[in-house]
Amino acid sequence: MDCRNDLPANRYACRVCALPLPFSLPDQRCGECLSDPPPYTRSLIPWRYQFPVDGMIGRYKYHGQHRFARPLLAGFSDYLENNLAQNEWPEALIPAPMHWARRWHRGFNQAQDIAEAVSRRLGRPEVFSSAIRRTRRVQAQRQLDRAGRLANLRGLFEVTAPIPARVAIVDDVVTTGATARAIASVLAEAGAEDIQIWALARTPG
Repeated sequence: MDCRNDLPANRYACRVCALPLPFSLPDQRCGECLSDPPPYTRSLIPWRYQFPVDGMIGRYKYHGQHRFARPLLAGFSDYLENNLAQNEWPEALIPAPMHWARRWHRGFNQAQDIAEAVSRRLGRPEVFSSAIRRTRRVQAQRQLDRAGRLANLRGLFEVTAPIPARVAIVDDVVTTGATARAIASVLAEAGAEDIQIWALARTPG
């Protein structure tokens, strides 16, 4: 049996931000996306950020153990192919940018690694690695609540290249969605009309 079947599927989720829900909702949108819609249209996130996915991503992200990412990347690629119609594919993948100092310390940007692996496996879309950059280094997001994350990210991202109309922002984990909102906002200002969020896992609310 494929061990991917044992991973915690994000089966009932908000169709906009992919927040895990206890059951399916008629509108398929969480309360926050109804009251304060984000600047993106859809999120494609196959797993919940819990055992064993959290440990697999942690070993990959913080310890450079890429073998733990391989089954996730294979499953993620299959998930995208099964959940995107031909006319729903973005024109470009935009990895969530990492400050150069943090990338130097870690050795790689996991968002770029994921985007390139998916693009290579599926033969599409093109990866725009340098389309957006961080303007400064900030406190680690995982240490902050949602309000702190939003304040921490204000004015942090800058678009540095022409942006296609349809794009997907790629990251490893979506927690509060603050980073996704911040990046999507600047991409929308730069001309993106349909913005998706692609990530491996989503934390429960």
